Amino acid sequence: MADSPADMIFRACRDQLAPVVRADGGLLYMVAATHDEVHLHLSGTCAGCPGATMTRDRLISPAVKAILPKAQLRVTTGWRVPEGARKVE
Repeated sequence: MADSPADMIFRACRDQLAPVVRADGGLLYMVAATHDEVHLHLSGTCAGCPGATMTRDRLISPAVKAILPKAQLRVTTGWRVPEGARKVE
């Protein structure tokens, strides 16, 4: 049985993205992932950081597009974590 989009994205976040985000003091959360949309949230030192845009464009977007090329990527930032989000560690 094939992995769900959420499983594939969570694994990529856990193995590739979260360690880089954590290295700068940030936290990464997966809010939702389907074939059509991926919503990730950056918190910690990433909340309100101007560099979060670069993190999205140069780190998160290529990783997500490699797995789900047609999915819309939504990356939010802030101290308040969206309800139901799963922390990626």
